[in-house]
Amino acid sequence: MTSQPRTRSPRPLRSAVGALCAALAATLCMTAPARADLNATHDHVWSVSGPERAAAVHEPRARVSLDDATGTLTLSVTRAGRTVIEPSPVGIVTEQADLSKDLRFLHRKDRLVKEHYRATSGKRLDRRVLMNETRLSFATPAGARLDLVVRASADGVAYRYVLPAGHGDILGETSAFNLPPDASAWLGTYRVDNEGQFNQYTAATAPTGEYSDQALFATDGGYTLLAESDLTGAYSGARLAHTQGTGTYRIKLADDRVHTDGALATPWRAMVTGDLATVTRSTFTDDLAPASKVADTSWVRPGTVLWTWLAGGRAAGQSLTAQQAYVDYAAQRHWPYEAVDAGWYFKTDEWDTTDPNWQTNSWLPRLVDYARPKGVGIIVWIHQRDLDTPEERAQWLPTLERWGVKGVKIDFMNSEAQPMLQWYDAILAETAAHHLMVDFHGSTIPKGIQRTWPQVMTLEGVGGEEKRTNTAAHLTTLPFTRNVIGSMDFTPGGFQRVGQRPNSDAAEVGLTVAYESGLQMLAGTPESYDTRPVARDFLDQIPAAWDDTKLLAGHPGQEAVLARRSGSRWFLGGVYAGAARTAQVPLTIGPGRWLVETIRDGADGLVRQRQVLRGGDTFGVDVVAGGGFAGVACRWHPGRTTCYR
Repeated sequence: MTSQPRTRSPRPLRSAVGALCAALAATLCMTAPARADLNATHDHVWSVSGPERAAAVHEPRARVSLDDATGTLTLSVTRAGRTVIEPSPVGIVTEQADLSKDLRFLHRKDRLVKEHYRATSGKRLDRRVLMNETRLSFATPAGARLDLVVRASADGVAYRYVLPAGHGDILGETSAFNLPPDASAWLGTYRVDNEGQFNQYTAATAPTGEYSDQALFATDGGYTLLAESDLTGAYSGARLAHTQGTGTYRIKLADDRVHTDGALATPWRAMVTGDLATVTRSTFTDDLAPASKVADTSWVRPGTVLWTWLAGGRAAGQSLTAQQAYVDYAAQRHWPYEAVDAGWYFKTDEWDTTDPNWQTNSWLPRLVDYARPKGVGIIVWIHQRDLDTPEERAQWLPTLERWGVKGVKIDFMNSEAQPMLQWYDAILAETAAHHLMVDFHGSTIPKGIQRTWPQVMTLEGVGGEEKRTNTAAHLTTLPFTRNVIGSMDFTPGGFQRVGQRPNSDAAEVGLTVAYESGLQMLAGTPESYDTRPVARDFLDQIPAAWDDTKLLAGHPGQEAVLARRSGSRWFLGGVYAGAARTAQVPLTIGPGRWLVETIRDGADGLVRQRQVLRGGDTFGVDVVAGGGFAGVACRWHPGRTTCYR
């Protein structure tokens, strides 16, 4: 329910600023900037909402309150006057000061954040940012300073702390999110590799424990996904700590002490907010992140990847002959990449790494040379432990670049503690310098990283295709949780894993669209594709970069139907949990007549169907239990019979 502001009897203002305001009859401090709300009979209150006034009724609005008696801060969020986040504690504790209490207000500063940037992957390539930013400055009686920076846009609210130099190490945050106890919640138990399953609870009934900060809630004000942005080695990764019976989710850092040097701006605590379609389409966490640090991204090229690990395992990684066969298949399909996974450099007993020419002992350069004229680029797996020192990175990264490798899949970081985040800072700069695209596995999740470092094409951080514990409900939750915040290397397409995955073949095809990844790693064997030509031919069509994304239908844990546009074509992907049904899909991709080709499960395998529909029509698709569908839509004209190239 919506919280009501607490009132108190009028009394003398105790702070110096309050006294000054009273003396000047509110001509200075009580003259609030646009969108401020200061009421003399309440605690200090400031309101911040997005700048898109035409949609103001649908925009989230942040409300920051200072309790004059205790000097504590809270932040709440509403949308259309309804509760999104109840008043929640805001504050941070350093070696030098407890900046969660005894605060007095100093001043406020407002600005408009207006940016335009181009992404290399994601839900859409062209991004426009429009946010209002308010900076509220506070001090303790001893003079310790805290700035609370709040941003609001049409699809979210975020805040961060900014501290001047001399504050010492960070001992923790008092930040938390108070949700209505009966709010629906979709939560993943925290794991260092971020590969937990998402399950549904209410905010209060979720078991006591720690959860990933990519938590989704449904309240009277709509859906809200908690997230983090602009996380670097200057700080520590966050997770959510919860005690059953309450709607409170506290920020807990990976480190008990965060070492700092000089001034500090913490990561953004973000709340992606709106109806489900708005949350699903949002790029809010990217929009909060710093601009790209890579000036020339012409070498960064998303695409489909033939991934060989689930297709052949470690033995394939150790065989040049096997990898050449995979390259031949990728070339036949016009897939731009082939990924060589673990095993290709394990036979180090054959190499003398003290020899300046040791690299020539590897067959990998021969594979790259073999693949190049066929139009196939090579991506290689490598363990983080082999890149964890400057010396190792200086050995491997220039070598891979010289061989002509296009990207690296780095695995087993398994930490969001400050030392590992500092490693991320180093490897990101160095892979960019050596023109190597990156796929992180056993990793953090993309907390704005893809805007700042656009060579990061995808990250795992998900219970993906390799997991044998996945459920259909988990698969239908991912588009509304993990995939909202950035590219997700789920590795769909593992058709040969019948009995080891919870979904049908048509649903597996649909995942290649429902899940966005700048490098879409396909996990099937060539034989599994060739025995499913309907699926194989569809996979030949899909791009890995999108011009737009729309949610056509969905509910977390039940169904997810997404449409993604590339040029003039819309690709459709639908996944469902539960019993067989005839799913109803609204074709809300634009007016006019569309040729729609769908792939569904039939009695004897996959079935491809064609029909002509008008934009806005609803069409039915028969889905089996745990099923789904895939499709592509293009503008229809007389004589057009297919959307395929």
